[in-house]
Amino acid sequence: MTTLLLFGDQLGPQFHTGHDEIVLIESAAALRRRPYHRQKLHLVLSGMRHLAAEHPDRVTLLRANTYGEAIRDLNRPLVAYQPGSAAAQRMLTELGVEVLPTPAFALSRDEFTAWAGPRERFLMEDFYHYQRTRFDVLMEGDVPVGGRWNFDTENREPPPKRGRLGVPAPWWPQEDDIDAQVRADLDAMDLPAVGRDGPRRFAITREEALTALEVFLRDRLPHFGPHEDAVLTKDWTMAHSLLSVPLNHGLLHPLEVVYAAEDAYRDGAAPLASVEGFVRQVLGWREYVWHLYWHLGPEYQQRNGFRATAGLPSWWAELRPAMVRAACLRTALEGVRDHGWVHHIQRLMVLGNHALQRGYDPAALNDWFVTSFVDGFPWVMPVNVIGMSQHADGGVIATKPYLSGGAYLNRMTDHCGTCWFDPKRRTGERACPFTAGYWAWLDRHEDQVSGNHRMARAVQGLRRIAELDEVRVRERDREIF
Repeated sequence: MTTLLLFGDQLGPQFHTGHDEIVLIESAAALRRRPYHRQKLHLVLSGMRHLAAEHPDRVTLLRANTYGEAIRDLNRPLVAYQPGSAAAQRMLTELGVEVLPTPAFALSRDEFTAWAGPRERFLMEDFYHYQRTRFDVLMEGDVPVGGRWNFDTENREPPPKRGRLGVPAPWWPQEDDIDAQVRADLDAMDLPAVGRDGPRRFAITREEALTALEVFLRDRLPHFGPHEDAVLTKDWTMAHSLLSVPLNHGLLHPLEVVYAAEDAYRDGAAPLASVEGFVRQVLGWREYVWHLYWHLGPEYQQRNGFRATAGLPSWWAELRPAMVRAACLRTALEGVRDHGWVHHIQRLMVLGNHALQRGYDPAALNDWFVTSFVDGFPWVMPVNVIGMSQHADGGVIATKPYLSGGAYLNRMTDHCGTCWFDPKRRTGERACPFTAGYWAWLDRHEDQVSGNHRMARAVQGLRRIAELDEVRVRERDREIF
C-alpha cells in the first residue's frame, strides 16, 4: 500500500479523504531554519497534531530532525501532493516521492498554462474574468451579475470617525490541550522566532474552519466591502474574514468558500459589492498568485528592477515597533508582532509602500513576509511583494508602482490625526516620511517611470517642487520614521 505524505498546509479533507495510511512529519530543522513568527509555528504544529488526533487510525505523526531523514527511515513507497514551494517539490523528487497535482485550488496547472499562453504580462483583472466565467461565480449566463465585473468604487470608503467599524466580532477558537502542548514544546526548543506568542486567533482544524466561515458569512460579509481598504488603529480585524490561514492550510477549498459567499448574495443576506470584493480576493487574487509562483519560476524572486539593495532595519526585521514614530507604520508593525497578520492595505500601502520608498531589497522583503505572517508561504508572497508591492518585476503584474504619500494614508486611515509627523509636510522635522519619501523616490527613479502614462501626473508634480534639493538631502539621511 502506498502511503500519503502530507505537509502542514495540506490538512483538509480534499487531501486525506480516501487514503488509509497517511504520514505527517514535524521537522526540527525546518522549524529552526528561519526566524518564523512564533504564532505561525504554533499554527503549523497545532494543525498537524489536531489532524493526527482526529484520525488516529489513519494518520501517523513523525518527529524527526529533517524531512529527508524521516522519509528515508520510512523506507516505503510514498505519494504526496504538490507542496507550497519549489524547494519542497525538489526535495520530494530527489527522495523518489511521487508528486500528484494539488487539490487545494479551483484551477489546475494545465488550465492556467493554457490561459497564460504566450503572455508576457499577467493582469489580474483578465485572470479574474476568466475565473468567474470558468467556475460560474456571480454570473448570469455570460454576463457578470449587476452588469459589472468590479465594484471597487463602492468599496473605497474612508474609515468611520467613531474609531471602530462596529460589526460583530470574528469567531475566535478555543485553545485545547494540544495547543498547550505545542506552546510548551516551542518554549523548550528555543527557536529563533520573532513576534509575540499569544492566544491562537485562527482556525486550524476543519471544524473550526467551517465555523469561522459560517460566522463570517452571517455576521461580517454584509459589512465587508465598503471599508475593506480603510485602516483603523483600534480595530485590527474590521470586517475582514480571517480565513487566509485555514485556506492556506488547506482546511477550506476556495470553491466552497466563494459559492457560499455567492449564496449569501443570492439569498439577500449580503450586498453584491461586498460579495464581489471577497470573491475577487479568493477566486481571483489567491489563485492568481499560486499559479504565477510556478509559472514565473524561482528566478522571478530575484527581480529587482529599481536596484533596491538596502537591508531591512533591525527594528523592522525583529518586530520592534516602539522605535517607530509614524503612527501608520508603527501600528502595522505592532499588528505583525502581536498577531502575525495585518490586512491587505497595511501590507501594501503601509509596509510595502515604506519598503519601496526606502529601497529595501525585494528578495529580503519577500522572505520577511513569508516568515513573519501566519498566512505567509513561499508561493503566497512573490507576486504580492516582488510584483504588486515593490514593482520589482518591471510591470509583469501591475501597471504602476503602488506608491503613495501621506495624503492617501490620511484619507484611508485614522492614524495621521495623532501622529507626530504631518502628512502635508515634505520638509522640516515633522515632514511625513511617506510624503517626503514619495517625492524622494520619484526623484531617484524619474527616468525609469517617466514613460509610464499612469505616472505622468506624478512626474509633472515632481518638476514643480521648489524645495526638492532639501527633500533629497533629508530623505537620503533620514533616521527617524
